[in-house]
Amino acid sequence: MNEILNAIKERRSVRAYESREVPGEIIGTIIEAGNQAPSGMNSQPWRFVVVRDNALHKKMTGAAIPNVKTLLGPLKTANPERYQMIMKRFEELEDPIYYSAPAIIFVIGKGPYADLSCPLACENMMLAAWSLGLGSCWVAFGSMISDNEEIKEALELKEDEKIFGPIIIGYPELFPGPPQKKTPVIKWL
Repeated sequence: MNEILNAIKERRSVRAYESREVPGEIIGTIIEAGNQAPSGMNSQPWRFVVVRDNALHKKMTGAAIPNVKTLLGPLKTANPERYQMIMKRFEELEDPIYYSAPAIIFVIGKGPYADLSCPLACENMMLAAWSLGLGSCWVAFGSMISDNEEIKEALELKEDEKIFGPIIIGYPELFPGPPQKKTPVIKWL
């Protein structure tokens, strides 16, 4: 199998990391892979913020948790089993949002093409991390911090910008096995 198809097939969302720091040079390589993503009208509507500061990391976790719990409230009756599974993480893990990853990369976008283009940058970054022997995960709950003024200031988040990802990066404690995938629905015309 060629390298690209293998990376797509083998990449996993990693939620358990070693505490060792990822060198800045490697993070830069991962960001450059994100920067090479296609974008609508070549708008490149993204910028990147890397968080490695433990104090800010903890503040972001603390800011996200109440927002996530509010968001998940309706799930309690709609899908109680899934709700309990998620809440169990909140009880068991010190950091159920960013999974104690040593690096968090925020992809921040703005403009009409951001919603379509920034996710492509995120995927490029996750594939690049895997190719470098690192784990990664797109943690949507980690973006639920934009109501905290101190964090918005640290990220220099403007009113017209949106957080995509964030992508957590680190040396995995282990790579999870492959999840079962559904057979794709295809219509040939």
